Amino acid sequence: MVELETTIRNRAGIHARPSAMIAQMAIKFSSRIFLEKNGNKINAKSIMGIITLAASFGSKIRITAEGSDEVAAAEAIKALFESGFNEELG
Repeated sequence: MVELETTIRNRAGIHARPSAMIAQMAIKFSSRIFLEKNGNKINAKSIMGIITLAASFGSKIRITAEGSDEVAAAEAIKALFESGFNEELG
């Protein structure tokens, strides 16, 4: 199991478009991938689950991946967060 932490860098936070980007990236991996904010843990392959995190600018997110490609999966998801989803950064 791999655990990484990141911070939401884009001003708009996690809304529909970033949620879709995360889910589309997560689906590429066979590992189980979860995002966690303030004890709320959701499946990163679920757009609706991601939206329910209500993660705003500056929120801390824990990325957990478990499976055969867990390292690549966690790093790919973290890279999306670090890029700010190609939106305005704070």
